[in-house]
Amino acid sequence: MPKWFKRKSKRAVDLYQTSELSDGNEDESDEYLDEMLVGSMESDPCTSNTNELRIFVGTWNVAGRSPIGSLAVDLDEWLNLKDAADIYVLGFQEIVPLKTRTVIGAEDPTEATNWNRLIGKTLNDKHGCPWLTPMVTRFSSDNYNYVPASEADRRASFSGHTEIPIPWRERSRTVREMPKVGSKYKLMASKKMVGVFISVWMKDELLRKYCISNVKVCSVACGIMGYLGNKGSVSVSMAIDGTSFCFIAAHLASGEKKGDEGRRNHQVSEIFKRTVFPSSSRDDDNPHPLTILGHDRIFWFGDLNYRLYLEDNLARQLIKKQDWRALQEFDQLRREKEYDGVFQGWKEGDIEFAPTYKYSQANCNRYSGGLPGRSGEKQRTPAWCDRILWYGKGVKQLSYFRSESKFSDHRPVSALFSTQIEVVKPNTTRLGLQSIFSTILSSDQIGKSRDGDQAKSTLLSLMVRDIEASPRHAKFVEKITESECS
Repeated sequence: MPKWFKRKSKRAVDLYQTSELSDGNEDESDEYLDEMLVGSMESDPCTSNTNELRIFVGTWNVAGRSPIGSLAVDLDEWLNLKDAADIYVLGFQEIVPLKTRTVIGAEDPTEATNWNRLIGKTLNDKHGCPWLTPMVTRFSSDNYNYVPASEADRRASFSGHTEIPIPWRERSRTVREMPKVGSKYKLMASKKMVGVFISVWMKDELLRKYCISNVKVCSVACGIMGYLGNKGSVSVSMAIDGTSFCFIAAHLASGEKKGDEGRRNHQVSEIFKRTVFPSSSRDDDNPHPLTILGHDRIFWFGDLNYRLYLEDNLARQLIKKQDWRALQEFDQLRREKEYDGVFQGWKEGDIEFAPTYKYSQANCNRYSGGLPGRSGEKQRTPAWCDRILWYGKGVKQLSYFRSESKFSDHRPVSALFSTQIEVVKPNTTRLGLQSIFSTILSSDQIGKSRDGDQAKSTLLSLMVRDIEASPRHAKFVEKITESECS
């Protein structure tokens, strides 16, 4: 798949060379030119290196249930805080019941706010950081960033349904440094569409260490009639220094009848097509991707609802044997990744856990159906509906597992990734050399010439010519370069 708008930053590999001009006659200048060193310089004023970040990605269909206080224990286990990540990206499905009122009515931020409160409390209390009382800020646009609370207080009124339960507001500038406050993790972005919800959190120290820019969100509704929000996606786009990220939390069409996978595939195609992160006058000067596939690192997760091409009784036999490898041979999503499907080229870790859907009811460890004569229970073949995929280079999956919370008829799934980011820094060597050349070209020797412009041109041409004739001065060049970088 093509990767558009990928930002690249070249490393400075050229040698920068210079010397001082003598103020003597032509003979002395000829002698000087024999000693002078010149280096070609790239036009890119930046250099870069790579750092590693750990990103936790999780997905959970909560079956329309509101978060409760006792859920904190389950959340703690799901987030695996004993091995804390730098960034937490959490996707939820059905945070509200998918009824007519919630699907076609106005967005209600209550449940999203409640989930963010619980997530923030779990992340920060675990590290001994007091959780500040959240404040809901509403946005009139899907594209937003954040600022300190003191600036947010100046503008208190917004309309819309994008929820940020801490006191930050939209802003146009890139964030390089943020003030320290009580919490270790900060909410970077949050977006709700009916029951689909995404919440992205980042360590406070990363906000001071890296340049976080162009934080944007987008929602795509492709449920009933192809345009209602009972199914679809919510996405977050952001850049961390020189690397762009896209996180897509999705809830796709349900059903295990023949042909239902075609509806899911169509929704995936619609999400690819309709997810956009448009430019605006509020953006910084850095280019940012407009589409999902334009990003460097992409994570797609959620209740993707892909089922098994296998009869119910045979599937249950393999589950009883815990033969996950044999069961995966019949997995619909696996075929979409391998056989020219909608996710061709995408990656997923080895599945070494039991199917995550459908359990009989909350607080139950038994799959729904499978018991003849049991009335009022839906017959569903167990399947790995809840998945986490990724696309792009520089990503390594460290773990992939399910948690055992009985809060809903789905089990939460999570993956921990190590990913590289490109850290862009000003090329101080290049800037320093420009200063040196400026000094050279304004020296007395040129100033005293009859035709200063001609002398400058002649001198530059001699400098460029002489670089190939003076390799013996490499050590001197190295000294100059080191002094400029220090």
